[in-house]
Amino acid sequence: MTILQIPNDLVSTVQRALMEDVGSGDITSQLIPLSRVMQGQVRSRETAVLCGSPWFNEVFRQLDANVEIIWYCQESDMLIANQVLCALRGPARVLLTGERTALNFLQLLSGTATIVQRYVNAIRGTSAQILDTRKTLPGLRSAQKYAVLGGGGRNHRQGLYDAFLIKENHILAAGSISAAVITARRLYPHLPIEVEVETLSQIEEALQVTADSLLLDNFSVAQLKEAVALVQGRAKLEASGGITLENIRAIAETGVDFISVGTLTKHVQAIDLSMRFI
Repeated sequence: MTILQIPNDLVSTVQRALMEDVGSGDITSQLIPLSRVMQGQVRSRETAVLCGSPWFNEVFRQLDANVEIIWYCQESDMLIANQVLCALRGPARVLLTGERTALNFLQLLSGTATIVQRYVNAIRGTSAQILDTRKTLPGLRSAQKYAVLGGGGRNHRQGLYDAFLIKENHILAAGSISAAVITARRLYPHLPIEVEVETLSQIEEALQVTADSLLLDNFSVAQLKEAVALVQGRAKLEASGGITLENIRAIAETGVDFISVGTLTKHVQAIDLSMRFI
């Protein structure tokens, strides 16, 4: 089981989200007596994978560290409809002010983890692994990549700084695949290099300059099989482009190592959760 590491920017991410929502102050919560203490529960209205509890907790910690939260399930647990996820107790004003921001994180990240798990389950039994992409919601990349791990997927590079991905425009600007890879090796010899290829001749060129992995973008199943046979393990192969739950099994069975899916973090359907006072 993947150990989920809390991103370093969690606190600042929550700070920005609260500032966006609360601004100069929650005027509606001022209708409630300052001294009133309430208890509440968060329930799931549908089947989902739980993800995002550290962000949920941090929202209330920043508003009032005395808010008590008791979780009845853990990150990556499968939830069922009408299941109680956690109980809260604290000043009513604080619970009301933090409700939307806390639920936004929990719904979004649970939605990401849930769709990831569906893709992971679709290729179970093959040697392929599901990867995310950089197609994330602005400002929430580390949180969404955490959720990808929570759903059983793997992270691709975090950004433009930790791995090379030499794509079509890089190749055109650099002059050739060979020129781009050789320069990359010289500049940052310790970083992995992946090259996007479109033809078998480009695969050969990338292998000759020892690219670590090849991105096979929008290859058909037949073309993927041909690429796997040609490469014979000399580089890792990543299929990408046009991936759906309907075709991913056939793609995984071609023998590619990775399948990257932008939908995981780009087209997120939030999980339906609610918080009610009891």
